[in-house]
Amino acid sequence: MNNTGETVTILAIETSCDETAAAVVVNGREVLSNVISSQIDLHTLYGGVVPEIASRKHIEKINQVMGESLKSAGKNLSDMDAIAVTYGPGLVGALLVGVSAAKAVSFASGIPLIGVHHIEGHISANYIEHKDLEPPFVCLVVSGGHSHLVVVEDYGEYRILGRTRDDAAGEAFDKVARAIGLGYPGGPKIDRVAREGNPGAIAFPRAKVGDSDYDFSFSGLKSAVLNYLNSCEMKGEKICQADVAASFQKAVVDVLVEHSMHAVSECGMKKFAIAGGVASNTALRSALMEACDRQGVAFYYPSPVLCTDNAAMIGAAGYYEYRKGVRHGYDLNAIPGLKLGDSLARQRTGE
Repeated sequence: MNNTGETVTILAIETSCDETAAAVVVNGREVLSNVISSQIDLHTLYGGVVPEIASRKHIEKINQVMGESLKSAGKNLSDMDAIAVTYGPGLVGALLVGVSAAKAVSFASGIPLIGVHHIEGHISANYIEHKDLEPPFVCLVVSGGHSHLVVVEDYGEYRILGRTRDDAAGEAFDKVARAIGLGYPGGPKIDRVAREGNPGAIAFPRAKVGDSDYDFSFSGLKSAVLNYLNSCEMKGEKICQADVAASFQKAVVDVLVEHSMHAVSECGMKKFAIAGGVASNTALRSALMEACDRQGVAFYYPSPVLCTDNAAMIGAAGYYEYRKGVRHGYDLNAIPGLKLGDSLARQRTGE
């Protein structure tokens, strides 16, 4: 039970990209089930996520995944207090499948509907992993589509310090992995191969954004890697895949760590968390752990399964929206470019 004495059980749905996921979460921190149907093998054939294929696969899997989630949790739909669903950002077709399913279930059962921001879900994964974690804290969100440095001022209240100006960190990983012949998905493959390489072998740039201490830019680094590869090819020089991977990864990690620790220091925070798919990168975790140790800052990070897209994190975020009285109507729509903190589509009971 939470501090109000009420037990809130939420069925959560996540279909923003290429994972069809559903979970049952109690009071935002206790996960009774977390079912994920991944499409990664399917999209690997094409070297990346194909939106139309992702949408069709979500349609095939959504009912099955919701049913498995309830069964695994030992619950019925009638036991749920709310239905939480990701409504943005993400691929519009993929989002629409989850939103449509959530609205249908809510309409048929009369259970309240709550739309959840995908990035807010990633941040909230830390509440599941660390039962004692409470705002305020600084959080670095790094994934295939997002790179955000955020001050979590309270549950559902965020102040964005910085974001990427071009490629997200995970996107850069995927593009570089493809360029050096590792294929998709790039993040885990570069992480693995880089362990055998020399991170100081190649001097790739660490981008600075002139008018912001906290914004990120990875397109120049990606271009530097491509230029290096082209130069080696023109000169007939052998390319060491592991050295390229390690040097590229080090350049990304250095920037992420530097910006994060600067934010922690400037904001006077003693708690720092990471979230998103790239948060499972071993080099990034290790570097941030060392940096936080040096600065006397508590470091929080989710398990790998909670870093990738999943519905448990949506249930955690949805719980705190529920507690604030947030409810959405059946006009809830998918918003692929939804910004963190955007409340235009938010409806509170009585407003």
